[in-house]
Amino acid sequence: MVYIDSWDEFVERSVQLFRADPQSSRYVMKYRHCDGKLVLKVTDNRQCLKFKTDQAQDAKKMEKLNNIFFTLMARGPDVDTTEVSGKEQAETQTSKKGRGRRQ
Repeated sequence: MVYIDSWDEFVERSVQLFRADPQSSRYVMKYRHCDGKLVLKVTDNRQCLKFKTDQAQDAKKMEKLNNIFFTLMARGPDVDTTEVSGKEQAETQTSKKGRGRRQ
């Protein structure tokens, strides 16, 4: 098991691990409320990558990683993942419109 300290490195290496062998790769999230820790794990039974955090800000990053993995699993490992974050940001910007009192 390898704990990776950098979020960007974890995302990059986990996507590479999934693309190398999508049939046997797994992505697991574990949250321990008593400790306030979130552990993300990506493995293919040969290599295991882990990221541990206790920061609430990393929940948004985890959501983006979930969307990347959902896209890779649904569309195939050859899809461009840069499109995923762009669509997500556009959806969040449009969803903020119209929230407020009418004048």
